[in-house]
Amino acid sequence: MGFRLANVDGRAVLVHDENVYDVEALSGGELGPDPTEAVAAGVKLHELAAAVEDAEPTAKLADVFLGPPIPTPRHVFGVGLNYRSHAAETGSELPSIPMIFTKFPGCLVGPTSEIAVVSDSTDYEAELVVVIGARVRDVTADEAWDAVAGLTVGQDVSDRGLQFATTPAQFSLGKSHDTYGPTGPFVVSPDLVGDRDDLAIRCEVNGEVRQDDTTANLIFSVPDLVAYLSSVLTLYPGDLIFTGTPAGVGRPQGKFLHPGDTVHTTIDGVGELTNRCR
Repeated sequence: MGFRLANVDGRAVLVHDENVYDVEALSGGELGPDPTEAVAAGVKLHELAAAVEDAEPTAKLADVFLGPPIPTPRHVFGVGLNYRSHAAETGSELPSIPMIFTKFPGCLVGPTSEIAVVSDSTDYEAELVVVIGARVRDVTADEAWDAVAGLTVGQDVSDRGLQFATTPAQFSLGKSHDTYGPTGPFVVSPDLVGDRDDLAIRCEVNGEVRQDDTTANLIFSVPDLVAYLSSVLTLYPGDLIFTGTPAGVGRPQGKFLHPGDTVHTTIDGVGELTNRCR
């Protein structure tokens, strides 16, 4: 049975219907409370998810505040220009290999956390985020999905002024201000999302649709990215890959985020984020 893993007060929980179940309690102590460590449990999480109907819920989902489902990943990768439509709107050539940068883990916040707008060039980027579930090196694209614990929704919030303050551009700091990495609400195992290679992704700002696409239009697919990254370095359980954003970001339109704005991000079968700007 598939699972939805979340983070409540720094503790790993499974979500079923309207309830949450503490993973450490549900497993009788076999698994610890840390969400980043729990995501490596693999088969055990599936077993626990199958058993929740006979267990006592820890709380109602509506009564808890969800943090980032993976709060302390070792690595957080971003992928630039991974939709043809986004490359076109920025006037950029298509990359021949994945264009990788880093979002520093301290930027991660939960699915309803506020975004602290720190500049007048703060941009939104709806993204599918891959969560690695095993320690892997040199996996092939055919093997890559086996290394994926689940999927979550992400916003690669970007300070364009800082990002393009130098030549060549310096992505990592501009994308790593505190609160510039909303993720969640859950890590959803791939068997729960339908066609894992074709997921509708959408971003609205104050109710206006800005981005509307499908992950089938990724230039480098999820298996491509996992294989490429693992050919360079070891991937660890809990590592995150922000897979890229489709057309419709704010910079080409001059539509940046301002305090009071609300960013709503959805990926079919995976979940939604609602983040207010302050």
